[in-house]
Amino acid sequence: MDNSFENRPRRENAPDQAPGFPAATTRELIAYFALTFVISWSIEIPLALSARGFIAPIPPALHYLVSFGPLIAAVIVTLASRGPTGLAALFAPLARWRLPRTVLLFIISPIAVFAAIVLVTRLFQGVWPNLALLGQVDYLPYLGIMPALLLWTATFGLGEEIGWRGFALPRLQVGRSALKASLILGVFWATWHIPAIFYRDTYREMGLMVVPMLATVAVVGSVTYTWLFNSSRGSLLATVIFHGLFDFFSVWPAGIVSPGMPMTILMVFWAIRVFRIFGPARLAPEPKITH
Repeated sequence: MDNSFENRPRRENAPDQAPGFPAATTRELIAYFALTFVISWSIEIPLALSARGFIAPIPPALHYLVSFGPLIAAVIVTLASRGPTGLAALFAPLARWRLPRTVLLFIISPIAVFAAIVLVTRLFQGVWPNLALLGQVDYLPYLGIMPALLLWTATFGLGEEIGWRGFALPRLQVGRSALKASLILGVFWATWHIPAIFYRDTYREMGLMVVPMLATVAVVGSVTYTWLFNSSRGSLLATVIFHGLFDFFSVWPAGIVSPGMPMTILMVFWAIRVFRIFGPARLAPEPKITH
């Protein structure tokens, strides 16, 4: 956690909602979401059309550039509305590394879920699963385990979280409960994934189940991410690492159980838990983070 007071986002002490929504904040959010969709979908829609044979083939590895839509949109809108000082404040939470113990344990929970699946596979199949498959990612040559983890963290971890939690969530929590802000963000997050349903092999193999799965992970998972963000006093480092680990282990194909389902169940369980314990106003033991 960054100890300098000047670089900290404001923590809203009101138990629920502050009066009114600042017009400037609303304009920033509208511009941010519109720009995020334009940037990401300008890559994804051609990828979907290409996968369906409607246009000439496009390198599917461009999929990884989609993840930077939220980040690029956040940078553009922040520079336009708040200048270089605002941009520095946007990235400052990446340096907040002093985290509560509960947050630290939750961040590494995907590793624990993965380890449990490895053990279950060993018990029921009599052999250890092929851990080398962790180094294989879609649309790219074999990378190796650590480079693959870094890829997931740098793209769908850093690329998404700078935007969703770094930019959008603190503004959505102005004048709204943390729960309402999370659900609004979750709907945008789920909608943002729609084009990928039409070209990603892992999604297409799920059939119709992909829709409720993505909606659950995005909308309900958004509550869990809000708890992580608010509980860590606005640490983007916490959400980036968790997002990277979650995605990295979720796509591993070598176990008797797919890690994606247990990790989704973990997200749902934790969202329900924090709602019941901390309530909708903050969803965390700390005041909600606002800008």
